[in-house]
Amino acid sequence: MTSLRFCMVTTFYPPFNFGGDGIGVQRLSSALARAGHQVTVVHDVDAFQALSGRKPNREAEADGVEVVPLNSELGLVSPLLTQQTGRPLVNRRKIRRLFDERRFDVINFHNVSLVGGPGVLSEGDAVKVYTAHEHWLVCPTHVLWRHQRELCTGRECVRCSLHYRRPPQLWRYTGYLERQLSHVDAFIAKSRFSREKHREFGFSRDMEVMPYFLPERTADDAAPGGPSPHARPFFLFVGRLESIKGLQDVIPAFREYPDADLLIAGDGEYSEALRAMADGIDGVRFLGRVAPGELRRYYEHALALIVPSICYETFGIILIEAFREGTPVVARRIGPFPEILEKCPAGALFSSREELVVALRRLQSDTEIRATLGRVAREGFEEHWSESAVVPQYLDIVRRAAESAGKQDVAAALAAEPDLSREHIS
Repeated sequence: MTSLRFCMVTTFYPPFNFGGDGIGVQRLSSALARAGHQVTVVHDVDAFQALSGRKPNREAEADGVEVVPLNSELGLVSPLLTQQTGRPLVNRRKIRRLFDERRFDVINFHNVSLVGGPGVLSEGDAVKVYTAHEHWLVCPTHVLWRHQRELCTGRECVRCSLHYRRPPQLWRYTGYLERQLSHVDAFIAKSRFSREKHREFGFSRDMEVMPYFLPERTADDAAPGGPSPHARPFFLFVGRLESIKGLQDVIPAFREYPDADLLIAGDGEYSEALRAMADGIDGVRFLGRVAPGELRRYYEHALALIVPSICYETFGIILIEAFREGTPVVARRIGPFPEILEKCPAGALFSSREELVVALRRLQSDTEIRATLGRVAREGFEEHWSESAVVPQYLDIVRRAAESAGKQDVAAALAAEPDLSREHIS
């Protein structure tokens, strides 16, 4: 195998991250390093600290990946300049010097909103891939959640940005983004749904579809086993406590569903409001942040994972986390969730509180169905969302991008990969 030099450019990267995009970049980087490639990650410390107001609460992991943190010590100034100009004004020289010195074979841009904006896309001479973890290419607020209160059905971007207390980005109205996108050889969406949303909102470039993945469990990483961490039957929610995650529609349902509890793992700015909403409902328990090892015990014993998001997710990592543990899911009929459950029918969809309660009651009352769905979940994870299933898709996307860009040496190296799949999602 020929070792290639990959560079991942992303605003957030663990431990300087908030959610799934940074973790997704970390998993891909680690997988490529395990496969023998050289991987460098460039991320922006200023952006994380300006938005979080704190330093990370854990150390970076040593996983064979070189990490280059950009830290100008200017605090908010650096990411604000990038957000407003669409250019890496503070860090351009650092990024350009790194690209010139390392001569990467592949540069994969991820969430570049504050690490360089569109301006970073023209830097470097390599096969260039852009992975759309959010809808930033077509939405200044990333999430197509208009005015912080409704699904976006049409552009009201200036007013919407002001609702989010973000200064409008005038460069979005100049054609600058489109010119910079011409430097990218391939674009990746995380679901067919997300690809269609990009098209609906005016993104004209072709997009490959490649989902997130999780590492497979090894023989030394067996299920924890042991008794349930909770005395009563329970359904589980895992995620950030924000209004767009939809828990406000689930908690009231447990006033009329006393047969099982709702355990909520996570924390966030909406926590106080949710706790007030749950006041007087005995079956609702807030666990706060739960360590990954401990969280597995909750997955193992949960009747199902509830995923009630009310916004347009680009994928839904939490669903495949449940599938890996053999846990069925009950997800809102929105965004990519129907697409995931179509591929792996290991749960149920709901659109109303009545449908939610029916799904919960069915899963709790029929142990045979629940066991079958658990088996389908594990098999679906291995087939569609494991590292061994997805990484070959990624390398094939890069290979075809290299061919179209005339980078025949990179294409030839990837064509020689022994496990490179010729199948891809269109």
